[in-house]
Amino acid sequence: MLSKAKIKFIKSLQLKKYRKQEQCFVVQGAKSVHELLLSDFEIQFVLGTTEFLDAASLPKGLEIIAVQENELAGLSEFQTNDAALAVARMKPNTPVKIAPGEFALVLDDIRDPGNLGTIIRTADWFGISKIIASEETADIYNAKVISATMGSFVRVEMYYTALTDYLQSIKLPVYGAYLDGADVHTQAFHDGGFVVIGNESRGISPEIGQFITQKITIPQYGKAESLNAAIATAIICDNIRRPK
Repeated sequence: MLSKAKIKFIKSLQLKKYRKQEQCFVVQGAKSVHELLLSDFEIQFVLGTTEFLDAASLPKGLEIIAVQENELAGLSEFQTNDAALAVARMKPNTPVKIAPGEFALVLDDIRDPGNLGTIIRTADWFGISKIIASEETADIYNAKVISATMGSFVRVEMYYTALTDYLQSIKLPVYGAYLDGADVHTQAFHDGGFVVIGNESRGISPEIGQFITQKITIPQYGKAESLNAAIATAIICDNIRRPK
């Protein structure tokens, strides 16, 4: 049975200050909860409909609570969640290790949770498993971010840090997305390095721009003012993976 205390706890995690205090976050929807169950995250408990729980691969010893769809609807931030919800422990914010020949993304103040989630999902698609983010970037454990990743949050490591301190010690190429850079479709990419994606409205800040070793751009053919940050990330990642 779902207790009032658990309901209160789950709802409190909608706010960042309580996620930080409890070091826990909520995962909503069958797809994301399924990916969570297959990951190395420490899961506190799972709520699910009978249909979901019967079909899921559930670890022994995990607290499982069967609920009705209307109970889930009352707990979820999204109307589409009618199957499962889980609470898991956050992972420590530890520096990521970049292997030789590996690419990583650097996010300079990406504020929109949907954009961040889609960027994480895109990185996962292109085999990029490390993201270094500014401290102002949206919280990966925000429910909208988790939902937009479609489960990719379990495979992509994120490290929040002061980017100026991090980048000044980097010796690999640092590519930055600008309006006046080299054509991303013809740019020769090294085996490994960093790709910086700037803020949705302001782009890459001057403080971070000083560390860019190669400006790149996505050619414009129409009259749109700009590209969505997540779409730009996808185009750049596609070109990084282009056959040499």
